[in-house]
Amino acid sequence: MTITSSTVRSRTDLCTAIENELGGLIGKRASAATVYGPDFARLWELAGQNVLGGKFVRPLLLMETYDALNQTQQSHQNHQETGTAESRHRETAISIAAAIELLHYAFLLHDDVIDGDLVRRGHPNLIGSLLEEAGETARETSGADGTRAGSVLHWAQTGGILMGDMLLAATHQSFARADLPHELRLRLLDLLEHTINETVAGEQLDVGLGDGVIAPDLQTILVMCGYKTATYTFELPLRAAAALAGADFAVENALATAGRHLGLAFQLQDDLLSTFGDPRRHGKDPFSDLREGKETAIIAHARTTTAWPDIEPFFGRPELSVGDGEHVRRHLTRCGAEAFVEGLIEEQMQAFNHQLTSTIPASVRNVLLDLAVQLEGRQS
Repeated sequence: MTITSSTVRSRTDLCTAIENELGGLIGKRASAATVYGPDFARLWELAGQNVLGGKFVRPLLLMETYDALNQTQQSHQNHQETGTAESRHRETAISIAAAIELLHYAFLLHDDVIDGDLVRRGHPNLIGSLLEEAGETARETSGADGTRAGSVLHWAQTGGILMGDMLLAATHQSFARADLPHELRLRLLDLLEHTINETVAGEQLDVGLGDGVIAPDLQTILVMCGYKTATYTFELPLRAAAALAGADFAVENALATAGRHLGLAFQLQDDLLSTFGDPRRHGKDPFSDLREGKETAIIAHARTTTAWPDIEPFFGRPELSVGDGEHVRRHLTRCGAEAFVEGLIEEQMQAFNHQLTSTIPASVRNVLLDLAVQLEGRQS
């Protein structure tokens, strides 16, 4: 799909509409939070700063798919007769799309707590911001000896957990209050519950793999990636768009399958970028996955090679130096782990492209192909 100036304008307009909806959702809750004191209100203020102005990958996917499906359906209808109802329905779709961005941020917050991360995209995340602010207060009250450092970190991470909980509740409220027929609302609520269940199951697998509780075989790692990333980043917005647009269930299922392949490719590529990418572009610690001992497809392959004895002593070492990290990275490349995962990504993209030849309308295929091009060329 060629990205024209009209496409860019449309995407800009969608981003503005989504950001306005998010601003309303967060602003309403931030205002209500003031009654509980400045510390509680600060959670919502920080959440707003982190949520607004993002890439909006998931809500944009929902809305562009929704619009494409409607474009196909309206070619067989009298647009003048359906225009008013469609405008109202589209506003509801934007509300659901914005809620999915809240869901995304809720998952990120809980993930940051689990992983002990304080930075995202080169800037303090909500936990990191709370830590900095509370640390200044602690130094003022306890001096500079750092005796309360652990308590301050606990405070900041608790804020991340609680804010994530509130955003999950806000997401459910948006779905439950959507101006939709009862059966469609229930369908979307079931989809939301399914998404949360799979994402949580994926997170549990991820932690179990990292902690050595679950055997780190390649198939388990790929299942984890599907649950943790593909379900809510691609399958949820695509299924929601199909449901909201009144598409056939066969179309919805085909979109979900395509989204699962694209989502798995996206996660595998993310792992490659984290290990082999340019940290100046992706904004992450270049060796964070290695320091954390994160079980990825890269590591699963390396375990099967003769290079593993040279990698294992450094894997999962929190104090891993830059030199040692570069040593590991060289061995991962030489043993074929980088090329192996690139091959897995290619397999998923081939399956994705094959799925587009089925029952998915041409207008929606263009949306997905456009997204695939963006993901293949990303560096962050």
